[in-house]
Amino acid sequence: MTQHSLDDYLAYVDRVWQGQDTLLAHLSGAYTGDTLARIGERTGFLPAFANVAVFDTGSDGLVLVDSGDIRTAGQLHTAVTAFGAATDSAPRKEVRSIVYTHGHVDHVFGVGPFDEDARARGVAAPEVVAHEAVAARFDRYTETAGYNSWINRRQFGVPALNWPTRYRYPDTTYRDRLTLRYGDLTFELFHARGETDDATYVWIPELKTLCTGDLFIWNSPNAGNPQKVQRYPEDWARALRAMAELGAEVLLPGHGVPIVGAPRIAQALGDSAELLESLCTQTRELMNAGLRLDEVLHGVKVPAELLAKPYLHPAYDEPEFVVRNLWRLWGGWYDQNPAHLKPAPEAELAAELAEAAGGAVVLARRAADLLGRGELRLAAHLAETAALAAPQDREVARVRAEVYAKRAAAESSTMAQGVFRWAAAESAAVVEGSDLTTELTRSEGGRRRAAGAISVGVVADEDGCACGSAADSGTAPEAVR
Repeated sequence: MTQHSLDDYLAYVDRVWQGQDTLLAHLSGAYTGDTLARIGERTGFLPAFANVAVFDTGSDGLVLVDSGDIRTAGQLHTAVTAFGAATDSAPRKEVRSIVYTHGHVDHVFGVGPFDEDARARGVAAPEVVAHEAVAARFDRYTETAGYNSWINRRQFGVPALNWPTRYRYPDTTYRDRLTLRYGDLTFELFHARGETDDATYVWIPELKTLCTGDLFIWNSPNAGNPQKVQRYPEDWARALRAMAELGAEVLLPGHGVPIVGAPRIAQALGDSAELLESLCTQTRELMNAGLRLDEVLHGVKVPAELLAKPYLHPAYDEPEFVVRNLWRLWGGWYDQNPAHLKPAPEAELAAELAEAAGGAVVLARRAADLLGRGELRLAAHLAETAALAAPQDREVARVRAEVYAKRAAAESSTMAQGVFRWAAAESAAVVEGSDLTTELTRSEGGRRRAAGAISVGVVADEDGCACGSAADSGTAPEAVR
């Protein structure tokens, strides 16, 4: 990255903070290249979908925090090699260590080129350091690769996605806290539970720099993902408070742009903690009052002034899902509706309801009426019931496709959009006599998603999910986690 482009990037970073620009340029790779952005004398930064921080320790080589995803692995290796290139007075600086902030696939698949380069040159490979739970995550990913393929296809609209089964395991692990010393720099690793149970944040006191991993990602915290394993909102809030106490002057996040300046960093971390604390407090109070999950979901009130912050938009996850995750964490899976404890098969229940209503088509037409009145949630219940009762009925399928296409267009979060787009495409395939992939890729936006154009954050997407219907265009943030 040239000085000119670096100046442009830092100006862009400031506009994003001010809410005057979106994350699109950063996440789509506009600033990703074969050189690193220098954030200070000793810090390089690869601004990409999944960021990587690189630190020059002086006499003891380079240390990376995270390694990015498979798509940027080659660029990262080129950029890091240039960052540590030999000079007239010093040899090439080797990568001594790579710290995983957690085990998600978009943070751990950039190590390969460094290992291969080290083997080819006969030097020591980088030492990979991570929390001890990362290895168990990789084991689980391998054992549930089929399931992870399906849920990520649905979440991101990538029907050909196949979950990886081979991982670069850490060489060194720790449990609570670990201090590493390389050259002139200290790397203090702290374990926290938040989006994951294996999270690490890294503090470099000499540089007053904080690497948060995914404990801060320029989104409403991903503490509720409906298709993924348990998240830990209360622990996450505590970690945010602890990070705020460090007095960082540079924050390098796992996703999104850096934050420069102690006041801004304190504000961003504090606001994020406050949002999670509010959700935790309200949910606990309602649960303690003996309410059902349904009543808790609709009783928690999200602080609107916090969601309006440019770094807390519900563009990937959203607070409603966090409430569900807290219920699961504190109360288990039973929602207090006795009929749900040992339920009948969904299709059998739907058939009974359809017969009582006068047929599945009657339910579907009522769903269409509700949709026309803007009652999207109720419309979805009736459309889903009708489709379960008559899965091959084309009129029912047409209504279901329209309902979920409009639901997707109305949502802000990637998670809701992905589920609803997939459902709309399923029914559109019934109507058109086609298949799921065809319907997911009818629109330009769908084709980009299917090709893997995925990111995290508020971005301008000119395309809504048409999926065989006349859905309006809208804002459609995309993500992968």
